Amino acid sequence: MDCRPKCGACCIAPSISSPIPGMPNGKAAGERCLHLSVEFSCDIFGRPERPAVCGSFSADVDVCGSSQADAIRLIGWWEQATAVA
Repeated sequence: MDCRPKCGACCIAPSISSPIPGMPNGKAAGERCLHLSVEFSCDIFGRPERPAVCGSFSADVDVCGSSQADAIRLIGWWEQATAVA
């Protein structure tokens, strides 16, 4: 599956524990990444400072569903389901 244009759910829904430029402590789940543009694309896509976790994300129907709303919900569910207690 290719990423859905103008989605950006992967830049909002999950937590990212590694440093992101301008976000040295990463970001919390549900927090919008500073590098998510108004067009819902990554402003540091393909740049070396982009976190490895972001570069390794692959869109999949099990994670992204059929819409941005599905993706926010599903990624949020995966975030909770895989959280370390």
